[in-house]
Amino acid sequence: MTTPPPVPSPGDPPPGGVAFAQAAPDEIVAYGHHVLAVEPTGAEPVPPEGRHGKPLQLLWTWTSPNMEFATVFIGVLAVGIFGLGFWPATLAIVIGTVIGSVAHGFLGLVGPRFGVPQMVAGRAGFGFYGNALPSGLNALTAGIGWFAVNSVSASYALNSLAHIPLLLCLFIVVVVQIAIAYLGHNFVQTAEKYTFPVLTVIFLVTSVVILTKAHPAAANGAHALPGAFLLTVGAAFGYAAGWNPYGADYTRYLPKATARWKVALWPGVGVLVSCVLLEIVGAASATLVAPAHASPTDAFIHPLPTVLAKLTLLAIVIGGIAANALNIYSGTLSFVAMGLRLPAAFRRAAASLVFGVVGTVLAWTGLTDSGERYENFLLVITYWIGPWLAVTFLDRWLNRSRPDEVTARILEDTSHRVWAGPVAMAVGTALGIVLFSNQTDFQGLVAKHVPGIGDIAFAAGFAIAAIVYVALLRVPGMGPARRTAKA
Repeated sequence: MTTPPPVPSPGDPPPGGVAFAQAAPDEIVAYGHHVLAVEPTGAEPVPPEGRHGKPLQLLWTWTSPNMEFATVFIGVLAVGIFGLGFWPATLAIVIGTVIGSVAHGFLGLVGPRFGVPQMVAGRAGFGFYGNALPSGLNALTAGIGWFAVNSVSASYALNSLAHIPLLLCLFIVVVVQIAIAYLGHNFVQTAEKYTFPVLTVIFLVTSVVILTKAHPAAANGAHALPGAFLLTVGAAFGYAAGWNPYGADYTRYLPKATARWKVALWPGVGVLVSCVLLEIVGAASATLVAPAHASPTDAFIHPLPTVLAKLTLLAIVIGGIAANALNIYSGTLSFVAMGLRLPAAFRRAAASLVFGVVGTVLAWTGLTDSGERYENFLLVITYWIGPWLAVTFLDRWLNRSRPDEVTARILEDTSHRVWAGPVAMAVGTALGIVLFSNQTDFQGLVAKHVPGIGDIAFAAGFAIAAIVYVALLRVPGMGPARRTAKA
């Protein structure tokens, strides 16, 4: 077991101080249940008096954002691009999604315990400044990458539905989702609550129609296992695990006494059921003949009756906005968690505007070739999330007996160092890519000679990071330590 770093006595401030401007505790408490108020909280802990909500709300928080076309397209990739048969694709989708969903439920448990976002909780295993590596990557992935992907799919759906210029559709979509993220936690969860029944009903009806019209036997698998199968597992895992770095962002306002099994259950169920359902429907839709040169969304709604097709397009628009509200919100929280010394005016809310603008520009440039790089994007996400999960899980396991009050002090201590964490993550990510990545533009050394293994960089990176992390904890200067404050 690792030795916890020395911590200040209770009542003393952390020796390094706080690196980012924080809201006063009374501001957070005053925020309470207000939905239309701008959330003042950033990376700082939510005090006990400011806690509210029930774990059931996590069900719609993690179901609504998956009721969108980006989820459907995982199944389309499996059958239409990877050439996998429908039933093997279904199995691969379930395996990849189960892994990502279980991890997601587990990660959110730190929210009620410490009242901090997911990436702030990572400071225990990565150190205060070493944590900038996963936090920065997630800020880019969530606030810009996923923002662009979902904005494009929602814009195409709105364009097909309303027949207005595509750029105007993009503008409408981004304004709405940035506004939701700007207001913050309470408004985000309220928006997910009210979109939940609408999206669920529409997509359930759509799913029934497509599944009854599909021809599973037509997708007999042009490519042999295991390559296409492992690619699909990786893509499905990448989609579900893409939410993992957000886990505690939506549980940190829950009271600490909230039942742990409920905190883990509802997010896991929300991600699992929504992703598996729509990805299987996407695989089924790929067995149907679509019009030539149709956009991905038009191809998906082609077999639907006119009214249902229009409702499905509307649901794709709403689902994309629901997903991006979380992406912008959590992306900015990750940015704040990096510990940069920024002015007080540049808190989470202001950062969401900046991320929204950058993501919009990226989405604009991707309107002409949407879908072509989605597979690569999903796999790239797994390259760093796999090693990050290895360090995160091991840190929790090795320090499972550490008192919560000690961990809470560590998360606020700017002098806390654990270089084993970021180094292990970097090594696992780098070696996973160099050896096992299987992208269109780059093949790893092993994947190049054995292409049939698909892309297992995320699994290899997880294993490599775990081994390196445990080994480095035994190296002087790499394990947990706190610098002595100078007099």
